[in-house]
Amino acid sequence: MEFISAGYLWLTVALLLALAELMTGSMVLLALAIAVLLAAGVAALGAPLVWQLIALGVASAVCVPLMIKVIRPWFSPAGVKYGVAGTGAQHGQRFYIVRRDYDGASGIKIKGDFFRAQYVEEDVDAGPHDAPAEGTQVVLDHFDGTLARVSKQGNSP
Repeated sequence: MEFISAGYLWLTVALLLALAELMTGSMVLLALAIAVLLAAGVAALGAPLVWQLIALGVASAVCVPLMIKVIRPWFSPAGVKYGVAGTGAQHGQRFYIVRRDYDGASGIKIKGDFFRAQYVEEDVDAGPHDAPAEGTQVVLDHFDGTLARVSKQGNSP
């Protein structure tokens, strides 16, 4: 005896995916929700589970890349480089050195995250292990683990 039909189960999964998309904003879960809706349609036609899964797989293979490459850029601000700190998205950008409250470490803030800063070896004005002074304008050269390697740039404010 069947308590719930497969079509309603697929619709429930699609709704949960769509609701989860509201928390992420990545559009991937929305694409999967659309693919699950197609599987619900196939289930409503009375197709066996194998055909429902095949429809889900094909729809996912079409919807996810389409959503990421075509539709998601419509919702992203122009000129914003996305990427995790350390992947090079902020390379060459200018930052001001700030001091961390609890230990006085000097570093830069990228999207609200604090990264300890240290001058690169090629910097002539400062040694590689000198801590940059607070308020100094620096340019991010690269990341060495979680350490931001910076060089001096311009004047302090």
